[in-house]
Amino acid sequence: MYLSFYQLDDQPFRLTPDPRFLHLSQPHQEALQTLLEGILYRRGLVMITGPIGTGKTTLMDAALQILTDLSKNNAKVRTALIFNPTLTREEFLEALVDEFEVPCASTSKPGRLSALQRMILDTHRQGGTAALIIDEAHLLSPELLEEIRLLGNADTHQEKILQIVLSGQPELTTILNRRELSALKQRIACRAELRPLTEAETRVYITERLHTAGLKGSLPFASTAVSSIFHYSQGVPRLINLLCEGCLVLGFKTQRKVTQPDMVQSVADSLNMIVPGTERTTVPSAPVEMPIAQKSAVDLIIDAMKMKRVARVTPE
Repeated sequence: MYLSFYQLDDQPFRLTPDPRFLHLSQPHQEALQTLLEGILYRRGLVMITGPIGTGKTTLMDAALQILTDLSKNNAKVRTALIFNPTLTREEFLEALVDEFEVPCASTSKPGRLSALQRMILDTHRQGGTAALIIDEAHLLSPELLEEIRLLGNADTHQEKILQIVLSGQPELTTILNRRELSALKQRIACRAELRPLTEAETRVYITERLHTAGLKGSLPFASTAVSSIFHYSQGVPRLINLLCEGCLVLGFKTQRKVTQPDMVQSVADSLNMIVPGTERTTVPSAPVEMPIAQKSAVDLIIDAMKMKRVARVTPE
């Protein structure tokens, strides 16, 4: 509807978790690095948490894309993604068999477990890695969390041979603090937490998504409008997307090519956005860059992703 008006090739603020639009702010970069290191270095169990709308699913999809690309380069990474974990134990095992594409004629629990175990061991013997990623993990029942703990017991004397990623809202931490889940909690080798963006990160986020969508000219958002977007969204990426999308639609309808604060307020009112308390979590300082010789393979993958994004947003 508004693409030609703003000279865009694609919708920049759609809510689908497209890895092309992954914004590598500090917390997202650290979370992606933690996730990839946990899988590729066979740490066992990784946990990623973050409030609603901070980009967990997009992060999972980006990680899957990276792992898929590595598999094409003979890295032998087998992955399974469970995005709706409200399942029974039987349904969970059936989903694992399907997602890992494991041949299994049996419909019994022992038969499916045996097929999964053979796949995990065969992948390991061939020098590969099997990774299970569970999104919305805060919705897992205690029974499934115990099933996951038992699956995570698959290992050799040297390392874990099934890598498991639990990604969910902050209440996942509270759930795992339950006494009956202490055995699973003790197996968490790596953790990372996403947070809302700062105002400066919000500006970069909006700019980056627009350029990824093909913007060649000046930004269709005034600086004061971006401040207003940050005010109403509190830096939550999903809310930023809703506001920006609404502003572009409104700009097209009113033939205003540059969004101003009054337009942001109008969209926020239509979305019934109520700004919570103004207190915000202190943002940690940026990590110190390591010399290139000390960087791991995961560091180099993330650096390459960042360079691609810089190239997109830097004027020629």
